[in-house]
Amino acid sequence: MDIEVRPATEFEDVAVLVGPKKPTSNVCFCLSYRIGSKENVALRGAARAERVRELCHQDPPPGVIAYGDGEPVGWAALHPRRETSFARNRLIPHIDDLDVWSLWCFRVRPGFRKQGIMHALIDGAVSYAREQGAPAIEGYPVDNGVDRVNLTMAYVGTRSLFEGAGFTKAADTDSVLDGFPRVLMRLDLG
Repeated sequence: MDIEVRPATEFEDVAVLVGPKKPTSNVCFCLSYRIGSKENVALRGAARAERVRELCHQDPPPGVIAYGDGEPVGWAALHPRRETSFARNRLIPHIDDLDVWSLWCFRVRPGFRKQGIMHALIDGAVSYAREQGAPAIEGYPVDNGVDRVNLTMAYVGTRSLFEGAGFTKAADTDSVLDGFPRVLMRLDLG
């Protein structure tokens, strides 16, 4: 399969990848770290979808999408940290004052897993952040060692996935997901 990663500017493709199965739902669309908690809880159904449609038309858009032979197969949330809830998160530290970008959520569609799409998403996110002038990019994956991560909770990625893309551990965090500590991984782009 030929994989290409592009900015997430097509709402329909974002909806295929991270939209809720039930249209009236108030979950997913990868908004929980993107917008304030109050707005995130209040948005439901069509209003939630419309908010994501707006984000797809902003610069920068809400993330990147991996396309396999032209079909949307994977998602990665990517944005300047200052415009996410990571800017205020007490569990994940700021290690300096650089205007870094955050890379925090991945999803690969069933039927397309174990084909290198996660690796392509990270590489594509790094390339896009670099093109946009980001000095560095951070991820907040679980440090699971050799233990298996619950597929539902694997959306943050794993330390080994980020290490494979050239990121290094920059700090421990106070965040835990599915019993695993999360670490702050960073890649300098300068």
